[in-house]
Amino acid sequence: MARARPNGETRFDPTTVLITGASSGIGAELARFYARSDRTLILWGRDAHRLEQVARDCRALGAGARTRVLDLRDGGGAIAAFRADDDRHPVDLLVLAAGLGDMRQNAARTEDAETVLELGLVNYATPSAIATAGAERMVSRGGGHIAMLGSVAAFHALPFAPAYSGSKAGLMRFAEALRNGLSGYGVGVTLVSPGFVDTPMSRRVSSAKPFLQTAPASARLIARAIEENRAHLVFPRLFSVLRFLDIIMPRPIRDGILRRLKADQAPRPAS
Repeated sequence: MARARPNGETRFDPTTVLITGASSGIGAELARFYARSDRTLILWGRDAHRLEQVARDCRALGAGARTRVLDLRDGGGAIAAFRADDDRHPVDLLVLAAGLGDMRQNAARTEDAETVLELGLVNYATPSAIATAGAERMVSRGGGHIAMLGSVAAFHALPFAPAYSGSKAGLMRFAEALRNGLSGYGVGVTLVSPGFVDTPMSRRVSSAKPFLQTAPASARLIARAIEENRAHLVFPRLFSVLRFLDIIMPRPIRDGILRRLKADQAPRPAS
């Protein structure tokens, strides 16, 4: 089991890593990053074929890798699955990388109600519940770390993506509160707020994607933030400036700018 680090004085070296959203994008790259001979990886995802390919890559790098095909829309099932996996291999690094990104279609006045519910479950409610289950186990064992992938969309009230920006804002506040609540128990919490990353989700967006990052480079940044027990990683850094401007700008000016923003997105592939 990884050494506890209640005061950040020891190096965090996890022996069991559970990653959700591991079948593609940042989750897959984090799985490959953490793969090594003395480590067990538990990889969750919805796409069985791609998930197994990532697991094979990790095994080739020497890691033990197990997979679980699971849909985070089933929150109760996800909690039970986490506890079952943790019973078998106590998890000392939990990376909640799964998420959905959808926005209102340009011809529509509102989002689809069912999609709003889906994003609320996958982007906020279920990862928050899994994090809570993980925190309970880690506290009892004296240490661990939880990383939660949000988005810079959480910083802004995006009129074309209320469900996405809203669900990520909820996750951001939850991660901050969880970190405060776990202070002194040897369990770290890192919130990750990336901008555009070259993943299957972002490729659906046909609008401009400024400062696009690669998934491998993003994974390295995230792993470093976890190692350093950082509270919040925002990348690229320019988005921290935009967040500050969103806070200090007079509401009428800010809202006027946001209302003029446009974005186009292809439909999500059927799963």
